[in-house]
Amino acid sequence: MERTAPPNTATETSFMKKPLKKSSRNQFNLGELILAVSNSSRNNRETIAAVADLLDTGKVRFASHGQKLRARVC
Repeated sequence: MERTAPPNTATETSFMKKPLKKSSRNQFNLGELILAVSNSSRNNRETIAAVADLLDTGKVRFASHGQKLRARVC
C-alpha cells in the first residue's frame, strides 16, 4: 500500500464553493443574496440562519418602489 500525503488543511477549511464576483451594483434580489450566502456556508441550515440574521439585524434591507423596507424575522 502506498502512503498518501496528509490532506492540505488550507483547502479543506475553505468553504467557498465558487468565487464570488464583485459588482458595483448596490441592489440585488433575494435570490442573489441567498446564492451569495450559500456559497460561503456549509449547509442549508447555515444559509438560512445567515440570511435571517442579515435581515433581522437590518444589514440587508428590501426596496419597494424606491422606499427601503426592513424585514421582520419571526
